Amino acid sequence: MKLEIEKTADGSPTLYLEDIDEHYHSVKGALVESNHVYVDLGWRKAAESFDPVTVFEVGFGTGLNAALTAKTARENGKKTIFYSVEAYPLPKATIDNLIPFQEQTYREEFQAVNDAEWEKPVKINPFFTLVKIHSDLLSMTLPEGINAVYFDAFAPEKQPEMWSENIFKKIFGSLTTGGILTTYCAKGSIRRMLQSTGFFTERLSGPPGGKREVLRATKK
Repeated sequence: MKLEIEKTADGSPTLYLEDIDEHYHSVKGALVESNHVYVDLGWRKAAESFDPVTVFEVGFGTGLNAALTAKTARENGKKTIFYSVEAYPLPKATIDNLIPFQEQTYREEFQAVNDAEWEKPVKINPFFTLVKIHSDLLSMTLPEGINAVYFDAFAPEKQPEMWSENIFKKIFGSLTTGGILTTYCAKGSIRRMLQSTGFFTERLSGPPGGKREVLRATKK
């Protein structure tokens, strides 16, 4: 697995995976996209209705979404339980090379979520508990009582098996009523698949400088 660090448009880093010609984050701004799509449209929306907030992330990746959520939970004093599944954890050396590029405001959380052991609850700060799961979403049993899902798999054309009706049905069954799913992908085919699963979907404005639209789906 050949990985290269690249700077995105907002100055934050991402990884380029040559094997599938794909980036881990938007090249138009990794930090801006993560904050907008997952923290603001996902976590903050769920936090209006749930306490604590239980999050399930599809694709731990570099740990950026987890780190930013840990920072936001701490700043808002909102208890959060964060499950994240990853089939291919990144090598420690890759993460160590990424750490210096992270902003000081969340660098401590970034290192902490990546240092956390797998398969056990780890308290990252007084308001954020992380459970990293080394598994495959296709075969694993999802946690129950999920309030928010960060659907951050690689793009449908790169990882089509992750964007299936069966996967969305599995997620729908584990979400609480009022639970939400957010994703950067606003393709009509994905929106229709979510709707056929039972979700109410919204096209929302994308991150500044990035995609025009993103999706949020709610279990009514």
